[in-house]
Amino acid sequence: MKTSIYALALGAFGIITTEFGIVGILPTISREFDVSIDTAGWLLSAFAITVAVSSPFITSFTTKINRKLLLCMVMSIFVLSNLISAFSTNFTVLMIARILPAILHPLFWNIAIAIAFKERGAKGVSTVMLGLSLATVLGIPLTTYAVDLFQNWQASFFLSSAISLIAFIGLLLFIPTIPPNPEISGKNKMAVLKSPILWLNLVSTLATLAAMFASYTYLTAYLEEITKMDGAQISMMLLLFGGMGTLGNWLMGLALNRNVLLASRMFLVLLVAVQILAYYFGGYYIPMVILVSFWGMVHTCGFLVCNVRTSQSVPHHSLEFVNSLLTSSFNIGISLGAFLGGLVSVYYGVHYTLWVSILLLTVTFLLSFVTFPKNITENEEAKQLKPVASACEHS
Repeated sequence: MKTSIYALALGAFGIITTEFGIVGILPTISREFDVSIDTAGWLLSAFAITVAVSSPFITSFTTKINRKLLLCMVMSIFVLSNLISAFSTNFTVLMIARILPAILHPLFWNIAIAIAFKERGAKGVSTVMLGLSLATVLGIPLTTYAVDLFQNWQASFFLSSAISLIAFIGLLLFIPTIPPNPEISGKNKMAVLKSPILWLNLVSTLATLAAMFASYTYLTAYLEEITKMDGAQISMMLLLFGGMGTLGNWLMGLALNRNVLLASRMFLVLLVAVQILAYYFGGYYIPMVILVSFWGMVHTCGFLVCNVRTSQSVPHHSLEFVNSLLTSSFNIGISLGAFLGGLVSVYYGVHYTLWVSILLLTVTFLLSFVTFPKNITENEEAKQLKPVASACEHS
């Protein structure tokens, strides 16, 4: 594997740590800036909304710029934004510091995945995606633990900035100069928008991500208020959550390779079951340790399920364009979930955020039974699914 691929994976680690590291310190931020937990949740929601809006457009605006320069610019912005966050004197400044890197967030993924695929195909893509998984396993728990260790909320942002700086150095040293790509005609890509299957999958993706993040965004608050865990224990739970997620991704990759629809439904049923159990056993320490492990195993599969389910339903030549729409759906879903969970948390208590997830997952499960005439043949679909499924197995 080329060193450049690992440098890209390190960049992915830094970016995801910055995006989702805020989840572990939302209660701390809420207390520090004297805002409600749902208002603090907008630090994740605003990031996600910005990514959703910029995703379909940001790449087309930068087609004439050297790709290495863009990658380094993105990582430098993440370094800077984390430092601004650490020195924020009020919640508004912190919010602006969060939105700044989100504008360029999808640009990193578009370029990184393209480079990885060109160099090493599906294996290269799976290696870059490994950075995302490791950020969940290590980055988010570490930034949460840093706050508890130093008794200072700024420690989380200083650590995220340091991680992004290391990633920047890696990109600067190991990514070769890559000239801009010529702009490609979008006629064939736009034609896929006529597919009702695509829109069904995008809506399902949005609902799935909203369900996942309606509860996950407030997991720290849930463990703190309902399970009565302290900061160190919560950090361990987040580490367990992420570690089991890596195992879950691997198992789901195998399941998706056999039957996409069945695996998708299985994911939805399992996540509903875990959250119902968490609602009734949330006040008990040992059961919640077990449930958090299974929750993490199932939760992390959501990105993979939505990606494969959508990719296998469209022509191969449209995948890059569809991926930008999928990124938007992911982030709109994340934002919507964080908003709904925060709303319910304020008016009814954090305990009831789980029912927001359960309701949305049930709707998504019902949508999986909606069918349309296929717009591509079974052979074409199998050819498209094979490389995606292979990437899943490698992850």
